[in-house]
Amino acid sequence: NITTLGPLVLPLSEQWKFFCNLVYRKVLKFKTKAYIPDFKTAFDHFCIHAGGRGVIDALQDNLKLTDDLVKPSRQTLHHYGNTSSSSIWYELAWAESDGRVRYGDRIWQIAFGSGFKCNSAVWQALRSNRKPHKAWIGRLEKTKAED
Repeated sequence: NITTLGPLVLPLSEQWKFFCNLVYRKVLKFKTKAYIPDFKTAFDHFCIHAGGRGVIDALQDNLKLTDDLVKPSRQTLHHYGNTSSSSIWYELAWAESDGRVRYGDRIWQIAFGSGFKCNSAVWQALRSNRKPHKAWIGRLEKTKAED
């Protein structure tokens, strides 16, 4: 999923780094770590399946995301628990309600199913949102008080 998505969304500079690393490792047989592209160059927001703290931690670590970028996922897990793949919609609603999503921003939603299932959706905001979503009315204030 991520391998397929990368060439479609990553800037050429990240694709070039990935390609060079691949040539070093596979063609020239250098023993170096695989390069993981910086998806922060392609997306402004990340909605990671809130299937548990371990899922969020693993993706945050592997994709080198900041605490702020995974906050929608952590807030959804904290307030709603594991709602399966639908958690990515609660996360998007949280990010919009918090005023983070602005016109033109790109959002990556990534969800996991049973076994090895993984799916992604990429969105571009067509407007800035100023209204809190129904799912977060009353809860959004609590998240700000916790900060």
